[in-house]
Amino acid sequence: MSFVRLAAIAIVLFAALPAKAQIKCGAFNPSAAPPAPRTESDAVKTFERINAKVKTQPHRLLYFGDSITERWDEPLWDAKRVWDANLAPRGVLNAGVSGDRTEHLRWRLDHGNLDGPAPKGVIVMIGTNDLGHGRSPAEAAEGVRQVLLELRQKLPNARILLLGLTPRGGAPWDPLRIAVSQVNQMLGSCADGQMLWATDIGQPLLDAKGMLSQDLSPDYLHFNAAGYERIAPGLDQWIDKAFGSQ
Repeated sequence: MSFVRLAAIAIVLFAALPAKAQIKCGAFNPSAAPPAPRTESDAVKTFERINAKVKTQPHRLLYFGDSITERWDEPLWDAKRVWDANLAPRGVLNAGVSGDRTEHLRWRLDHGNLDGPAPKGVIVMIGTNDLGHGRSPAEAAEGVRQVLLELRQKLPNARILLLGLTPRGGAPWDPLRIAVSQVNQMLGSCADGQMLWATDIGQPLLDAKGMLSQDLSPDYLHFNAAGYERIAPGLDQWIDKAFGSQ
């Protein structure tokens, strides 16, 4: 076979490879915390439950996150009815672990949370605990970018819906609220509108003055059922847009 023919075949094969192993946004910070496991018993148990669920429970989408994700689907919290009415019918499996930072999620991706059948898509909302841990918005955003790169490498054909961090603090001038907005602005640049979408689902939680009510978020971080009901319709629409209906 001639060199020209070999080169032509190589070009065709290269073009056929998924052009999805890249993220549109560049680095936000020179470094990110390396992947690290959690050692607290509750976190370990939740991680192990997720490893089991991805192998045994039918699903088409994985929703990775922290407590804001995990609490949405826990019988202990009254918000589960909102999950059951909105996310469950769309084939979403809850893969949130309370207290997780970006490096913890990266570790989970390497240690079993992706060991089930490849999902059609992934929803990601992580990083608020990075801010709560004292990291800068750029450091938090870089941690999220590393999560996206990991997902691209491990699930090159899966679509990703990246959710901005939800509001923290009661008022728009709260330092953590400002930091959240800065992170979300950076993460928005990662979307390509084809294999990766980015959106802020938290705006319906705020009133006309940008205030977050304790009627929706008693601790100005986590949400009750009323809070989840505010964000569920917008998230439903984005899931249907990014991944199609069941």
